[in-house]
Amino acid sequence: MKDLYLMRHGQTLFNLRRKIQGWCDSPLTEEGIAQARRAGELLRERGITFDHAYSSTAERACDTLELTLEAAGCSLPYERLKGLRERFFGTFEGESEDLNPPFEEYDALFSRYGGETGEAVRERMVATLREVMERPGHERVIATSHAGACMSFLSDTGDPRELLGGIMPNCGILHFAYQDGEFEFIELLGR
Repeated sequence: MKDLYLMRHGQTLFNLRRKIQGWCDSPLTEEGIAQARRAGELLRERGITFDHAYSSTAERACDTLELTLEAAGCSLPYERLKGLRERFFGTFEGESEDLNPPFEEYDALFSRYGGETGEAVRERMVATLREVMERPGHERVIATSHAGACMSFLSDTGDPRELLGGIMPNCGILHFAYQDGEFEFIELLGR
């Protein structure tokens, strides 16, 4: 059995300003930087090390991963993967979160304006992470992504709201077991 640790990036300026990020980017805040360092310290305290690391192509995810690995005492290069990007929200990118409909209506609204559906994000994330975990020597992997993408991935194993009891926190780390092409949710670290 292999282990995947899927982490959300730290708090960003757009998180603070309540902006829809999607594929657009904003920098980590001081709190986001501190969150990433605390996540690394948690991993170090638990003795969790990695043989490979991956990140979304967004700078907020790359910066989070670099800070986390440094704080964990893990000197490891990483690969950026487009398949780990956040959901694309079409023309709503960079707009106020006040425009968000209830979660159940995301697909109907965002797909009409060039955005991705939740199912498309789930399929992309599952395919990307399955391909990663099938690579030789990938026994314990960390990957940094985004709240919506992480929740979409988690939905492949069960209802994210039931499994997490709410939203995916900044720098929360989802731990999955991987075997025979299937992921099994184990726990959320860093609540």
